[in-house]
Amino acid sequence: MAIDPVSAARAYQQAAQAMQSGGATGGDAVDFGGLVQEAIRQAGAGASVAEQQGLAVASGQGDIVDVVTAIAAAETQLQTVIAVRDQVISAYQEILRMPI
Repeated sequence: MAIDPVSAARAYQQAAQAMQSGGATGGDAVDFGGLVQEAIRQAGAGASVAEQQGLAVASGQGDIVDVVTAIAAAETQLQTVIAVRDQVISAYQEILRMPI
């Protein structure tokens, strides 16, 4: 599964901003769970926007280009979340295979 470079750059920028706003220096750690939850929330919000745009076009008040753009953005966000999930699961399985 390919990850869109724009989405990857956006995720990197959000992680960097989270580190800066949290004052992560030296021993401070970034809350990975919080980053994942935020990415999932944004993916859900993107799907909601796409749905609203679709309803607007169905009622004759919207533009089809906006719908296609919103759906593409929601799909990209969902693919990014799925790719991160797959990598986390893969890393967890690798840890389980490590000898103690």
